Amino acid sequence: MSKEKNTRVEEDMVSIVMPAYNCGDFIEVALDSVISQIYQNWEVIVVDDCSTDNTAKLVKAYMSREPRIKYNKLNTNSGAAVARNEAVNLAKGKYIAFLDSDDVWFHDKLSKQINFMKQNKYDFTCTSYTKIDKNGNDLNRKIKAKIKSDYDGVLKRNPGNSTVIYNAQALGKFKIPNIKKRNDYVMWLQAIKKAKNLYGIEEPLGSHRIRIGSLSSKKGGLVGYHWKVYREIEHLSIVKSCYLILYWVIFTIFKLR
Repeated sequence: MSKEKNTRVEEDMVSIVMPAYNCGDFIEVALDSVISQIYQNWEVIVVDDCSTDNTAKLVKAYMSREPRIKYNKLNTNSGAAVARNEAVNLAKGKYIAFLDSDDVWFHDKLSKQINFMKQNKYDFTCTSYTKIDKNGNDLNRKIKAKIKSDYDGVLKRNPGNSTVIYNAQALGKFKIPNIKKRNDYVMWLQAIKKAKNLYGIEEPLGSHRIRIGSLSSKKGGLVGYHWKVYREIEHLSIVKSCYLILYWVIFTIFKLR
């Protein structure tokens, strides 16, 4: 590789935001999936939301042999929104990516997605992804990313959290209000207003882990949070908010999308 290319890659660091809470059973797999990336210009910022298991011990063991992994612990248990905001605040990369501590990336995720962004001059992107169970077994489910979405499109279909990358140099950094659930959704709604469009890669480049009892698995309890996002944060009309909740129920609860 030429010196010019080395310099360009060095300028294109990806900061990977990873909030963590009691994910000792899974975080090693998540970190290994980053370490194995073809694209190697990255840093991982793990923000521990006061885990009571062995999460801290495991991450610190990785740090001893991989200096690109950073660990920070919140003073009090504050929720994923606060943890994500702290990690975004500490991020030094041109690009900011998101990887939940129980999800995994395929080895070519960063290389394909960053090339996709650079070649097309896109600032806000996501990818398709698959579903795996607690033990990492493939559930034979693929969630396809839309090729292009505007604000209304993101309102209807939230991209997979662990698939998103945005260009912080071009768009700035996005912080989110401290709500327990759907805080990633609020971040993408902020980003789409600035970027205008979200571009998707149809190929799956990672997997979302389904865990019984996790926040994301309790679909019924999310309706109230959707209402809060639509009415209190996005200030949408009652009619549009009801329409969006109905759309979400049909296409997410019943898995028809």
